[in-house]
Amino acid sequence: MKVLKIKGNELLNGTIRISGAKNSAVALIPGALLGDGKITLCNVPNILDIDALEETLKYLNVKVKRASESMIIDTKTLENKPIPYELSSRLRASYYFMAVLLAKFHYMEMSFPGGCTIGKRPIDQTLKAFKAFGAEVIEEETKFIIKAEKLVGANIELAMPSVGATINSILVGVLSSGRTVIKNVAKEPEIIDLCDMLRKMGAKIDGDGTSVISITGVTNLSGCNHDIIPDRIEAGTYTIIGALMGSHLKIDNIIPNHIKSLTDTLEKMGCNIEIYNDYLIVDNQNSLKKINIKTDYYPGFPTDLQQPFTTLLTQCDGISHIEENIWENRFMNIPYLNKMGASIEIEGNKCIVKGKTKLKGSIVVATDLRAGASLLVAGLIAEGETTIKEINHLLRGYEEIVEKLTNVGAKIEIKEI
Repeated sequence: MKVLKIKGNELLNGTIRISGAKNSAVALIPGALLGDGKITLCNVPNILDIDALEETLKYLNVKVKRASESMIIDTKTLENKPIPYELSSRLRASYYFMAVLLAKFHYMEMSFPGGCTIGKRPIDQTLKAFKAFGAEVIEEETKFIIKAEKLVGANIELAMPSVGATINSILVGVLSSGRTVIKNVAKEPEIIDLCDMLRKMGAKIDGDGTSVISITGVTNLSGCNHDIIPDRIEAGTYTIIGALMGSHLKIDNIIPNHIKSLTDTLEKMGCNIEIYNDYLIVDNQNSLKKINIKTDYYPGFPTDLQQPFTTLLTQCDGISHIEENIWENRFMNIPYLNKMGASIEIEGNKCIVKGKTKLKGSIVVATDLRAGASLLVAGLIAEGETTIKEINHLLRGYEEIVEKLTNVGAKIEIKEI
């Protein structure tokens, strides 16, 4: 079993370069299958989720070439085959293959998608959208069968601005006949990144980044070259680490507006942060002010940063409050933070963080990706050694995390026990 071992309380100095966005890449890679020919993606993060998607591509007989930060996807030999559980269960984003195969072949079969256990993750909005395009959805005991004689543009209004439902609606809409209008869509930068790639492939999409997206369907899409945007959640995680242990720590290759909700919050707390065109510099402070936050859909405070931010709040003066409005199981890191010396109480979808508390190294478990990030932050600021188990969750979303932190002075390593 692999574990992450951290010797804490080391100041971090130097530069951390942010990788391509995980949440973009996991949509762009399936989306590339809509094209006829070669799609070259650059700035692809080297993480376990990408490995899982590559396996699915190869299972579908797609030719894939990977270099250090690029992936070439050749769709000419694509086959429509049922996607089994051993592939679909590895990550939530596997359900983007549902939309792609439906759009391209008008028929698909796939076992239920997986992902982190952070709460109920129904795909009812996606299935409702498929039906609006004219598809029949058959839900069997462990899989979906979705088919359509013809896919026709539709008017779709999402019950909530779901990222997954927005992406799946776009992926089907671009190859459906006629016009599609999707209302109450997600506005995340990753949505815009997907639309940018699809437009390069020949799709006709307007309104991404707003609450209404309009699509005029086309009969086919071509190949293209596309650079993936920097990962705003990775950037935010390292910025939080810098606010606690940074000594002129530079977070490079970012889009500052993508993490504005975080940096605005940190500045209100008294964090010393300098923001430039494509990087920021952050220093630790002996005294950070308490604050209350509420997670929300973009451009609100991101749920994916709530857990590492909770660790930050343990080092603030006074009592802070967190309200989690996206996922109901996003507090699974808290028992482990309390084990390390934090004082946090959970009340429904809210938690109360009493600071400032001294954290001590302990043996903890990464129950999901962002919980792992929270415990990583805790280990870096704790006295003594912290051991994090189930680190595959963490490696799913952070490229070369050990190397990046070691390069700026952290004492961190992966060990086999």
